[in-house]
Amino acid sequence: MPPLERSVVGSVGVALIGAGLRSARPLQKIVLGGVGAGLTALAASGRNPLATALKIRQNAQGEVLVSDAVTVGKPAAELYARWRDLARLPDLMTHLQAVEVLDDRRSRWTVKAPTGTVSWEAELTADEPGQRLAWQSLPGAAVENHGEVLFRPAPGDRGTEVVVRLAYRPPAGTAGAVVARLAGEEPAQQLRDDLMRFKREQELGFAPTTQGQSSGRAATGGQA
Repeated sequence: MPPLERSVVGSVGVALIGAGLRSARPLQKIVLGGVGAGLTALAASGRNPLATALKIRQNAQGEVLVSDAVTVGKPAAELYARWRDLARLPDLMTHLQAVEVLDDRRSRWTVKAPTGTVSWEAELTADEPGQRLAWQSLPGAAVENHGEVLFRPAPGDRGTEVVVRLAYRPPAGTAGAVVARLAGEEPAQQLRDDLMRFKREQELGFAPTTQGQSSGRAATGGQA
């Protein structure tokens, strides 16, 4: 839990404890005091039990971490070229509405969100043809994020292993990540679906849509 979120949660906890102590109603005193004590303890520990239960991975900076990998039976150079064509990425990523290329390194991303759309600008921080792409959002982004895509030789001469690692800071902190997960917005599953769509496109020549179909939950962090 990031420092600002811990401070807010702790302040709310202390306020509820105070309200409970001032209450003349025994039941209200117990409820407010109990909730306040729980929030205060949560702020002190810096851990969100719901985030832990939902397997939301975070680093010390409060960023949510998402990663996955897939093996594609194509040369790394071809797969890199597809990812480097930023304007065409929405064809692979269903939550991505548009990518506007501004220059050789900067681009504007627009994604679908439960409340509408969210946009920000990002820049490439690494561009190694056939090996690695990395980016980070620019200051003032609605959703601070950074990540990388790696292209590695797959074992057994089976093509290329494509590894994606993302880190982002939810606008409402850990609580925002929990609410998004409970509302059905799961970046780990979205990434898994996107990578499988990419694999189908490259190996079969098309990316079948799954709209209107139920999809089984795939394990994240693995390979296909």
